[in-house]
Amino acid sequence: MDLDTLILELLDDVSIADQGELLVRLASQGQDLTQSTLSRRLKRLGVQKVHGRYRRVESLTQSLPEVTLVDVPPNLLVLRTAPGFAQALGLSLDADPPPGQMGTLAGDDTVFVAVLPERLAEVKAHLARVLAAR
Repeated sequence: MDLDTLILELLDDVSIADQGELLVRLASQGQDLTQSTLSRRLKRLGVQKVHGRYRRVESLTQSLPEVTLVDVPPNLLVLRTAPGFAQALGLSLDADPPPGQMGTLAGDDTVFVAVLPERLAEVKAHLARVLAAR
């Protein structure tokens, strides 16, 4: 098994919170790396720390088709995308939430974004800018 596959399998199988822990697990599999080498590999593989755990995250700009954005007052935004893409979109939104975004719930082609009611217009404008820039 190559090193990249081993890294991804370890991240899928075990909740790993820091690179030191991942280095120890890789060493137990006969793979001795420096922290800087591991860090570069993680970046190349698209692995990021999300909610305190390392995971492979697809880039918003690389993986998502057209997205529509609708506000549902008083505190909900609904994003619609192609089937199978809502989870990646939700992860991308959670990775760097604007002030007022409280959380997301993603299905297959729809993401609900919970927002503080007083911040609905502000968060909608922010998400519209992010989606337009991709």
